[in-house]
Amino acid sequence: MATLTIRGVDDQVRDRLRERAAAHGRSMEAEVRAILTLAATSTSPVERGLGSWLAEQLDGVADDEPGIFDVRRGDVPRAARLEA
Repeated sequence: MATLTIRGVDDQVRDRLRERAAAHGRSMEAEVRAILTLAATSTSPVERGLGSWLAEQLDGVADDEPGIFDVRRGDVPRAARLEA
């Protein structure tokens, strides 16, 4: 198995990775490994339809996970306002 060293990672990126790792119950190293594996094994939206690609990316993500979907439940759709 290969070893990678990544220098110059922004502090905010590091903090977000730490948060993601904690949310998934794994170490930061395991989280980065999972992200890299997904990125390297996923097909791009161009190779497949965008909907299929999005479904693949979100496979296994629960919509009750905090911060995953910022949808406000109970909002009522309303007509667009077109006046200038």
